[in-house]
Amino acid sequence: MANSSFKFQVSSFISALLLTSGAHALDTELHGFAETRAGARTQNDPSQDQMGLGEARLQLDALTYFDAAELQVRADLLYDALADDPEKINLDNGDGFIDLREFNLLFTPIDWADMKVGRQILTWGTGDLLFINDLFPKDWNSFMLGRDEEYLKAPSDAIYASFFPAIGSIDVAYMPQMDADRYVDGSRLSYWSPMAQEITGTEFNARERDGWFQDHELSARFYRPLLNWEGALYGYHGFWKSPVGMDLAEGEAYFPRLNVWGASAKGSVGNGLANVELGYYDSREQTDATQMVPNDEFRWLMGYEREIAKDLNAGVQYYLEWMMDHDDYEQDYNALFGSTAAARDEFRHVLTLRLTKMLMNQNLVVGLFTFYSPSDNDAYFRPVATYKVNDHWTVSANGNFFVGEHDHTFFGQMRKNSNVNLGLRYSF
Repeated sequence: MANSSFKFQVSSFISALLLTSGAHALDTELHGFAETRAGARTQNDPSQDQMGLGEARLQLDALTYFDAAELQVRADLLYDALADDPEKINLDNGDGFIDLREFNLLFTPIDWADMKVGRQILTWGTGDLLFINDLFPKDWNSFMLGRDEEYLKAPSDAIYASFFPAIGSIDVAYMPQMDADRYVDGSRLSYWSPMAQEITGTEFNARERDGWFQDHELSARFYRPLLNWEGALYGYHGFWKSPVGMDLAEGEAYFPRLNVWGASAKGSVGNGLANVELGYYDSREQTDATQMVPNDEFRWLMGYEREIAKDLNAGVQYYLEWMMDHDDYEQDYNALFGSTAAARDEFRHVLTLRLTKMLMNQNLVVGLFTFYSPSDNDAYFRPVATYKVNDHWTVSANGNFFVGEHDHTFFGQMRKNSNVNLGLRYSF
């Protein structure tokens, strides 16, 4: 595939850069873990396997120091008992026996700037499992199937530059090809199909955005301290990260064009940390006789976290999605799918609560993350327990439970995917 070819070319470029510069490795740090994880659905879904996870994973993370650069390589070697074709490698969506998480070179070209080139995990913004200005790819399949929370973030193939002028700090990320979400496609998780107007497990592939230097993305952030807070401004030029557009002539999902403009602030309030973030989603394409695309949206969140008792932390958030020109959207949706079809509401409200308790000299950590939408009347519960046996061995258990009154809502559509999981990890 085109994107996979690009990733190998990035790797070759980094290697060639090190060779031509005459760089010699000074030291190498190697870390990683071996893990086995199994999970099963808590109810029957005729369109999916009862097992959600059945895998063994070896992650190797090497950091090599050179005279004027650092090279990081982090890859997962995976045996997936549920994979349809385990020998077919797809570096875009992580399929196959290897998932290349990072392969990048970090260097300082000038005193007031750093640059990282290659495959890397990128994140910014202030939300806790809620994302507004973080337009870097997510792996929703891993998240909802019960893999470790670190696997929610998918890798980006990017040129990432950080500048440190006196007025503040500036980060710029350029992706020559679009890095899409690892979205729910029916292969492991069932979803709501607007075309069929029902929950289905039918697998689909969206039309890719894989043109080099044509289907590119650009993200930028400016941030600086504001008294005891940190403020930031964001800009993004690219595409919706999941295939939320529909080519009506071809009956094919695709990634419409998108700009996002936003801001955030985070700082101390009382004995805790507060944050606020907002973003305007400028959907650059229009719904017409040939295609249906999302309307513009305004998104906003605020949150607060603090320790409420010894070794017990709590965090709460309120999140809002406000669709612009909702009347026009509803008219277009009903014309396409019928007047009885399940269109989105103009406003979507979400409340979250994270509770984390440490026990047994902090070797046992139990937690619960809850999403609840009063507008959709649905919810998503993520309980987790992790026990550190010693410096190397860790046992974990988690669940993903979805409830909802309606099939078409964000969490309601996932309720056939509720699951429980067990994991055993050896770290080195």
